[in-house]
Amino acid sequence: MQPAYTLVSHPLCPYVQRAAIVLAEKALVFERRDIDLARKPDWFMRISPLGKTPVLLVAGGQAIFESAVICEYLEDCHGPALHPADALTRARHRGWMEFGSATLNGIAAFYNAPDAAALAQRAAELRGRLEQLEAALGAGPWFAGRQFGMVDAVFGPVFRYFELFDTVDEFDFCAALPRLQAWRAALARRASVRMAAPADYAERLRDFVLARGAALAVRLQSRV
Repeated sequence: MQPAYTLVSHPLCPYVQRAAIVLAEKALVFERRDIDLARKPDWFMRISPLGKTPVLLVAGGQAIFESAVICEYLEDCHGPALHPADALTRARHRGWMEFGSATLNGIAAFYNAPDAAALAQRAAELRGRLEQLEAALGAGPWFAGRQFGMVDAVFGPVFRYFELFDTVDEFDFCAALPRLQAWRAALARRASVRMAAPADYAERLRDFVLARGAALAVRLQSRV
């Protein structure tokens, strides 16, 4: 079957994974085209004004950039719906999607922390965000209960980072957060979430963090 869409990607980009999850949940056929963000090709810069992935190429070669915009476009064009029907609930969910992006920023600050003091501070901030999530969750298995939605698509890639962070004994971010632990486990089992990252994602991520040479890299190296 001819792909309906092309997703211009980077193997480690969590925002790409977000779009890939939505495409999969809507059973859309798509081709994934990875690029090297350190050597961005000219054709990519012409379709991505911000120079970031993902970009979604649609019929006729039109390009949509920014993951949130891509997800909303797919939601507008294809079922099943991943947003709640109620306008107020939908707005609240969009707020939690932004919270997911802020959490990703916190994750980047954590793995880029230059020294032990900064690492501890960033870890505390990240733990605080997870505690806010714990308070917002219900019985599950998904963010809004029994229906998988956009907020779940956002947090599937977020929790993937913690598979690496969990290997450092002092950082048990999900301890004493039972609802979050259950949600994280359900997302890890979801086919769309599993398939959104390459098979060697864990190795690639570890190599990426080690290459930063920051405080977390030092701790990871001590456990080799």
